[in-house]
Parts: sequence; C-alpha cells; structure tokens
Amino acid sequence: MPDPKLFYLKGKVQHYAWGGFKYIPELLGLPVTDKPSAEYWMGAHQSAPSQLETASPLPLNEYIASDPAAILGQEAADRFGELPYLFKILDVKDMLSIQVHPTKAEAEKGFARENAEGIPLNAPHRNYKDANHKPEIMVALSEFWLLHGFLPEDKLRKVLQDVPELRSLAGIYEKEGYFGLYKTVMEMPQEEVNTMLRPLAERVLPPYQAGTLQKNDPAFWTARAIANDPEGMNRLDRGIFSIYFFNIVYVSPGEAVFQDAGIPHAYLEGQNAELMANSDNVLRGGLTPKHIDVAELLKHTRFEAVHPNILKGEPLQEGKERIYPTPAPDFVISTILLKTGETYIHIANAPEIWIVQSGQGKAVGSAELPLARGTTVFAAYGEAYSIVADTELVIFKASIP
Repeated sequence: MPDPKLFYLKGKVQHYAWGGFKYIPELLGLPVTDKPSAEYWMGAHQSAPSQLETASPLPLNEYIASDPAAILGQEAADRFGELPYLFKILDVKDMLSIQVHPTKAEAEKGFARENAEGIPLNAPHRNYKDANHKPEIMVALSEFWLLHGFLPEDKLRKVLQDVPELRSLAGIYEKEGYFGLYKTVMEMPQEEVNTMLRPLAERVLPPYQAGTLQKNDPAFWTARAIANDPEGMNRLDRGIFSIYFFNIVYVSPGEAVFQDAGIPHAYLEGQNAELMANSDNVLRGGLTPKHIDVAELLKHTRFEAVHPNILKGEPLQEGKERIYPTPAPDFVISTILLKTGETYIHIANAPEIWIVQSGQGKAVGSAELPLARGTTVFAAYGEAYSIVADTELVIFKASIP
C-alpha cells in the first residue's frame, strides 16, 4: 500500500442530457464541448470509481479494499465495509426527474427481490441498483431552485382552489389526503392527463415565452417542462401535477437542503455540491421519459406536509469551517473558508474527499499538494494535515460524522 495518505483524486464526469455545458469543465480546467457535463463524481461507487493519482493510477475502491481498517478507520470499516458516501458537483440546466429514495431496509429487500427475478442491473425497468439507502444533502453553489416534499395542507388546498384546471382534484384531497391525491394523478390514464393539463399548458406557455412568469410560480416550471419536452402537447408529463403539489424552494449560495428517504424532490436549476450515501437507487415520479414504477413509488413516498428546512451551516475552528449536520450516519459535508495567509489544521478521523471551489494554497501532510480551483484530494483515516491559503480559499469537504 502506498505510504502517503494524502493524494490527488481524479473523479468522473457524467454527461447526462440535463447538464450544463460550461460550469464543470471550467471548474476542472477541461475544454468546453457540445457534450453536456451534468455531474462530477468523487468517490468509490463501483460504477464510476475515482482514480488516485499515484505512480500508476489506482481506482479508489481498490485502494480502500486493500486495507479497509487503515484507510477508512476501524469503526467505519466495521460499520460500512466501503466508502459510505458519494460526493458530486452538479450543474442543472434542465429539470431532473421527480424522485424518491428508499430506506436502507427497503433498498435491501428491493435489491434482493430484483436479483432473484433475474433483472439485469442495467435494465431500464430496474428500480434497485444496490442494497443501500440514498439520503442526500446539497449545498448551493449558485442561486438554486428545487421541488421538495408536499406543500403544507393549507397551501395545497389553496392551490387546488386557485388553479382552475386542478379544481376537480380538491374533493379527492379532502377525502383521501396526500396519498389519494397523488395516487389518482399517478395512476390516471394518459388520455385523462392530457385532457386535464392541456388547458393549463395553453394558459401558461404564452406568459412563459413572454418572460413574465417568476420562478417561485409553478406555472414557470410547468411551462418550461412542456417547452423542453420533445413530446410537447401530445403526451403531457404527469410530473406537472407534482410541480403544483410540492414546495418550490429557493436556496442561496452557501445554504443547504437535506433530502431524507421518502421525501419526493426534483432539482430544477442551478449548481450545487451534493453528498449522498454511496447508492444509485432512484424511484421516479415524472418529468422524465425513464421508467416509472407507480406501485413502488407509492410504497416509498412519505405522504405528509413538508416545511422546507434551509440549513445555514454551523461554524467550526473560529469560523474557518462551516459544517451542515444531518441525521445521516454515512456522510457529513462542510466548507473550509480561509482568508489569505490563514491555516486550517486537522486530523482526518474518517476518510475525506475535498474539492477546491476557488482560490489557491497548499495541503501539507504525508504529501505536499498545491491546491487550485477544481483540485480534488483524498485524505485517508488518520492523516494529519494543514491547509495554507495563498489567496482566499474555499474548499468543500466530504467526511463521515
């Protein structure tokens, strides 16, 4: 095993169609092309492990497997057996699908069941890619918009009264609550979806095209979803109902939102640093051409009012670090914020991945690594290091609580 415990790390860019073109390449110093760059993955997920930049590049999952107790720490090695988190930078140009993530127990059952049924891991109708849950936290890097959980009762009642095309659903909500309302629209025949949503589409598209709608108005995102959908008016996406049923949340740079198992959500626009359990389990609920398993989705969605909790972070090390605590045992994200000439000193009590958001400096530990925008670093358990800022320095750090 290599002696140092501090390495440059090379992540994997994912070119999903919803991604932007410039943000991630410019962050990483790569050429901007006509291929979208949606996510930059930093971690040891078996489908796209990062590479340690050693004499001969070494996949991070292989490095960890060579001595889990030394690299993860005994406690994390016993509890998780692998790097328990996946760290990402996202550039959301077009809305992502509405999604829900299962609990750990349900993911284990679902993964085992689909394996027993012989469904290939890469099959488009597969729901469970692994046996893990996928709670996640995002910290906004720009102004960021997302859908997050069902509206509180009074707000949802008001929407069902105020939006003429949705009034026929108000009685269902009064009788059967969130579950009955959501089940109705998710199981509604496509022809009925079209009939109900077409007048809404015709009403919201002209002001959207004229640029008079605000982003806190569900009409804005509804019109954008229709305008960007190749199917257009022919097959209106039932995810549009959720734009009206869910909280539309605005997050300023440096603020964070935690999404726990069962909370329906969708990223709408902006850039963020996202940290999640090491999983790729997603149950989709619309705004997507991909597979939607309605029965499975209904089983795992939390049908309850959500009052969005915007996390501001808590200061550590005299304000040199801001940490965003969550209930997830798998991960914690923090931001290291250093003024020119300042030093941050730390011992990694768990494996860490960092990415430099802006500025220059150096990390000094078992190796000395110059740092600049886009530099990604892995620090193994027990690594004692200091970070010195040559200019104002902002680093996002993933670890285990």
